[in-house]
Amino acid sequence: MSPNQTPMTSVDRAWLKMDTPENPMMISGILALEKQVSINRLKRLLEERFLRFRRFRQRIVEHGDKAFWQDDPLFDLDNHLHQIALPGKADKAALQQLVGDLNSTSLDFRRPLWQMHYIDNYEGGAALLVRIHHCIADGISLVRVMLALADKTPEPRLTKVAANQPASVPGERSFLQNTLHRAVDNIHTAVDQTSLFVKSVREQPNYPIKLASTAGDIAMDLLKLGLARFEPETGLRHPLSGRKQVAWAEPLDLAEVKACAKALGGTVNDALLCAATGAIHRLFKANKEAIPDCGIRVAVPFNLRPLDQPIDTLGNEFGLVLVTLPVEVADPVMCFRQVQENMNRIKRSYQAQVTYSLLDLFGRGPDILERRALGLLSHKASAVLTNVPGPKDALYLAGSKITQPMFWVPQSGTIGIGMSIFSYAGTVQFGITVDKAIQAKPDAVMKHFRESFQALSHAALAGRQGPTGQPPGRQAV
Repeated sequence: MSPNQTPMTSVDRAWLKMDTPENPMMISGILALEKQVSINRLKRLLEERFLRFRRFRQRIVEHGDKAFWQDDPLFDLDNHLHQIALPGKADKAALQQLVGDLNSTSLDFRRPLWQMHYIDNYEGGAALLVRIHHCIADGISLVRVMLALADKTPEPRLTKVAANQPASVPGERSFLQNTLHRAVDNIHTAVDQTSLFVKSVREQPNYPIKLASTAGDIAMDLLKLGLARFEPETGLRHPLSGRKQVAWAEPLDLAEVKACAKALGGTVNDALLCAATGAIHRLFKANKEAIPDCGIRVAVPFNLRPLDQPIDTLGNEFGLVLVTLPVEVADPVMCFRQVQENMNRIKRSYQAQVTYSLLDLFGRGPDILERRALGLLSHKASAVLTNVPGPKDALYLAGSKITQPMFWVPQSGTIGIGMSIFSYAGTVQFGITVDKAIQAKPDAVMKHFRESFQALSHAALAGRQGPTGQPPGRQAV
């Protein structure tokens, strides 16, 4: 390894190796803009705020079973930022088709693994499509990086950064510095952990028993994950074609979602997961397909990075949890109760930490081990579902208001459906990406999602729940 190469972490390498022609490991996002913007101003923004992360100037080089980050000596922003325009009336359907086409195309591994398309002529304004490989960072981090391009007002001050002089970034060090810092960090960690253990034993004599119990819980969650049943064979699971279709719904009012959740004594996340569950229930009914009586599972990314800390370094710091959606339950309030119980059970588990550790293990091993493990795990979920909190106020990109943002994380293995929930400026955005071979029309699912939420909201606000928050005469499952 040369001094100008930085070793890729084992978790990031695991996501790199998941890339397949059917499922490119790209996190993608679309930002709809109220008006067109200057491409030169957009470039200045990228130079100042995006390229300050050295990762976006680096390509991947591999030596045997090791992967490294290396500065691209031929880096040129014009290889990554493209200006195009939609033809004709340029409505949402046209933009959705373009996004689906680009999301079906893999990134160029000879260059840093990201691309942006500035799209003119979209509903009187413009749009920005962003695609970034998952090995660079997790979805929550990248959403925060992208939103950091935006401002709270249309006219911020910009400081130009020389394009051929990468800004220094906290956390980007030389190989020697990385080695020394890692050794010092390990010593400090060992000292801190020893001190914490001694202090905990003094204050709580039964602390070692609690520690052993926690270790037992983690082992049990690992066993449960390994023994979890495969997903039922439904129209949601089908050999993948590699052609992506995307859609996003008209936004929901966040205040209405909060009122619904409060009336039912749950969280906004519970209400939105219930709406997604209802959308899949309606999809099964519309396709005249038998609904699995044991529900279906979705893989939900669980953030392990503190949200109150700035994003100084990139990388993947999240685990996956398998959440059962009770699609067999037609009653919206009963469905809500089941979703709520399932989520509470997940919150008490160590499943996210277990899956993060498994990714770390897979990233260190041979490729064949990861492919087999990935194939095994991907048979235990029918879709990936993300719920990312966004800014409370509207933002501006290069002087233009962002009217509607939407982000998608990739699906892995044999999973061909990804659903995304994103809150922004008092609204909730819902979108989906579906492999073309799967029996699910994206626009139809968007309609089902809205209908499902409206049914839940009507039931909640109509007082169908009892005084304790439970449906009259029923208990939470």
